[in-house]
Amino acid sequence: MTGWLARRALRTLHEFRTRLARYHLQGRRQVKDVLLGDAEIAAAVRAHAADHAMPEDRVWRRVREYVNEIVPYLNVLSYYKLGYNAAKILVNLLYKVSVDYQDEASLERIPRGDVVVYLMNHRSNADYVVVAYVLARGVHVSYAVGEWARAWPLEYVFKSFGAYFVRRRYREPLYHAVLERYVQLITRNGVTQGIFPEGGLSRDGRLREPKLGLLDYICRTLRDPTFSADIWFVPVALNYDRVLEDRSLIRELVDQGRRPGRILQLFTVADYVLRNTARLLLGRLKRYGRAAVNFGTPVSLRAWLAGEPAGLLDWPRERRLPELERFAREMLERIGAIIPVTPVPLAAAALLSFGQSVIPRAALLERMDELRERLREVNGKVVRGGARIAEIWDRAWRMLKMRRLVVAEGDSLVVLPGGRPLLEYYANSIAHLVPIRGPRLPFHKEHDRETDLPRLKRLDP
Repeated sequence: MTGWLARRALRTLHEFRTRLARYHLQGRRQVKDVLLGDAEIAAAVRAHAADHAMPEDRVWRRVREYVNEIVPYLNVLSYYKLGYNAAKILVNLLYKVSVDYQDEASLERIPRGDVVVYLMNHRSNADYVVVAYVLARGVHVSYAVGEWARAWPLEYVFKSFGAYFVRRRYREPLYHAVLERYVQLITRNGVTQGIFPEGGLSRDGRLREPKLGLLDYICRTLRDPTFSADIWFVPVALNYDRVLEDRSLIRELVDQGRRPGRILQLFTVADYVLRNTARLLLGRLKRYGRAAVNFGTPVSLRAWLAGEPAGLLDWPRERRLPELERFAREMLERIGAIIPVTPVPLAAAALLSFGQSVIPRAALLERMDELRERLREVNGKVVRGGARIAEIWDRAWRMLKMRRLVVAEGDSLVVLPGGRPLLEYYANSIAHLVPIRGPRLPFHKEHDRETDLPRLKRLDP
């Protein structure tokens, strides 16, 4: 049976023509032994024992717990037979997927012996699934996953897909020593990784400030004199006509007292799954529009470091991180520049640009056309940008109508008060490309003068 499974896994790799590091084929026990024998982790153990007056054997038990928690066990058949087919069904059931490459020639020129890290903006928890599905026929991506996925049975599923777990906002130096050495271990062994430099989901639709932890760990792999390869960072930008958890994400910005607990979140997810399963069985399930992915031009870490002060990666953390933050912001700018503009964000930006609740449909179409032209001027990536503006609006209108954000009234469109925060959320995803501004049209509804309509609060960095 073991031999049959091994042959089946090998045929699967050939079928998908995937790039899989040999490290993935090592046993999990071997990886653990390497970490437990690591000199830097041993030094961290001694320091932790001295700082907390604890016996070293007790600290080592804690290290083993961290290692068991972090280290995954990739199962090729689980990833490509179970995970890929489930992703294929779900992604295509919910979205029409668009993929674009801004510089495909540069991506193809990356030497096979070098390491590739995909840096992505974080719009939805579906990002993991969408990007893995898009890249499956070519490369396996190992993700850093937050604590939310450590619930049964998600923990075992994600670990079998090669994902490793990261504790957010956990400051213990011992834990971070173990995590850093694991990230550097897989980087040295050529594992392709996917990380979110924002550190978490965008709550208001805008790109967040960069978090430097994992990026710092990956970059410092170059300190190893035995590691001669380069590390290439590939910017990846995602956008959606509908983010599955959008209402949950903006809830705390609209009303900070309404943040739900974990049990309520669980019931919300279960209700969503049951309702959509029923719609699917009754033939009433409709797609959520576009899910778009853009891949940008890769950046060589060694080339970037060549223009920086010598020995930057050896500097103390407090001196090193400000320099790496410049690199992280540069990568976020590259991601922001290629964020796809799908119909709903474009329509939301146009609707909000009038600054009022009632907009003539003809004026809206004209404004959408103006925004599209501005996006072309800044090389914005408009999905199906060559289509007639009325077609783009029709695609957006289906979603806005279904979400009860906008209603039609004669030849005008009315932005419902409760829909404004979600419109802001989607418009914010492209606001850095095309500022939302424009002359106000004459009001013809008295309630347009209301000033207490709900809005998104600005998220402090």
